[in-house]
Amino acid sequence: MPKKPFLLLVNDDGIAAPGLHALHDSLIEIADVAVVAPATEMSAVGHAITISDPLRVTEYKREGRFFGYAVTGTPADCVKIGFWALLDRKPDAVVSGINLGGNTGINTIYSGTVSAATEGAILGLPSFAISLNTYRNPDFSYAARFARKLVPLLLERGMPRGVYLNVNVPAVPESEIQGVAVTRQGMALYREDFDKRTDPHGRTYYWLTGQKVDAETDPDVDDGAISKNWVSITPVHYDLTRYDVLEMLKDWKLDP
Repeated sequence: MPKKPFLLLVNDDGIAAPGLHALHDSLIEIADVAVVAPATEMSAVGHAITISDPLRVTEYKREGRFFGYAVTGTPADCVKIGFWALLDRKPDAVVSGINLGGNTGINTIYSGTVSAATEGAILGLPSFAISLNTYRNPDFSYAARFARKLVPLLLERGMPRGVYLNVNVPAVPESEIQGVAVTRQGMALYREDFDKRTDPHGRTYYWLTGQKVDAETDPDVDDGAISKNWVSITPVHYDLTRYDVLEMLKDWKLDP
C-alpha cells in the first residue's frame, strides 16, 4: 500500500479557526497531517518571526481529542518550530489556510497565511496558501476539496526551488465556479483610513480601516479572476530582486 504523504498544516486565523478545521478534515482523507498553528489570531503579521520572546507550545484538543499544537507565535514561527522541533518526521509539504478573506494583490505581502507557505518554500518544501474570498458566512467546503485535489498534483509535479502557490477561491456555490485560472499578482492599492476613537478612560486610539480601490479586472490577474468566479492560482517567489533594474543602478555611478 503506498505511503501517505505527511503534511504540515498552518494558518494565521488561529488554531480554533473553522477554515483550518475544514482543511484538516479534507486532507486527512489522503494524507497524514500535523497541525501547528498560532494560539490566537495572527492575521496580517506578514513574515514576522519571534526572536525576543519565548515560544510557548500547548496541545490543542478538538472534541476531546488531540488536534495539533498551538503556538504563541506567528505563522512563520509555526512552520519553523514544527519543522525543526515539534514533528518526529519532516513534512512532505506545507499547506496554509483556509484563510477567512482573500489574499490577493498587495495583501500577499501582509498575509500571515501566505507567509507560512513562504517559510515552507524557504525550507525547500512544496507549499501553498489557500484563502476563501469572503469574511461573511463562509462555506469552506469547496475550498477544502480543492486543496485536497491540489496536494497530490503539487507533490507529483513539484515546483522550482523557492516557488510556492497562492490560491484564492471565490465565495460562491461550487456550481458557479467557472474553473481555475493561473494568474499574476495584482497591484491594486488600498485607500486606508485611521478611525479615531476614545476608550472608556478617555484615551485616544486609532483603528485601521480601508478598502481596495481600482482592483484589476483582467482575468489573468488574481483579483480579476476571482471577480469572475474563477479560482486563482498565482506562483510566488521570495526573491524580491528586480533584475531589470540592476543595470540601471550600475549607471548611477555611486562609487565614492
